[in-house]
Amino acid sequence: MTGVSIVARGRTRRTLAKPGPPVGCSAHRRFDNRWPRTVGLSTVAREHISPACPDSPAPTGPVRTCVGCRQRAAKSELLRVTVGSDAHGHPAVVPDPGATSPGRGAHLHPTAECYELAVRRRAFARALRHAGQGGLTSAPLGEYLDSPAHQP
Repeated sequence: MTGVSIVARGRTRRTLAKPGPPVGCSAHRRFDNRWPRTVGLSTVAREHISPACPDSPAPTGPVRTCVGCRQRAAKSELLRVTVGSDAHGHPAVVPDPGATSPGRGAHLHPTAECYELAVRRRAFARALRHAGQGGLTSAPLGEYLDSPAHQP
């Protein structure tokens, strides 16, 4: 460490230099507070602008991801499903329109397309973390989506 002489108001004062990276070592400059900082990301919150994002405004309230199409949507637009039992007592994916059933749930757009995608991708068992040996049938959910009472 070498000393540095500072002349202020006619007096000479000797100070000790702080230990730091060697002169010219640019690899450590980002960790040393003594080096001047370059202009980088500011701490000001910026609006998220991306060509991959649609032009529609962000959904308000809770946001969930559809297990079928993997699109994010407002929780109120999606149908919650849980693990229940079918008519024979076997584990099955059952609709939970009131979102009141206990346990882990998954969300799905209430359309046939998203339902078929989720079945083809085997997304229900993964999203609901069901590891049973008999598998997980999705027939009750398919019947619910096909029923005229559910159609808007």
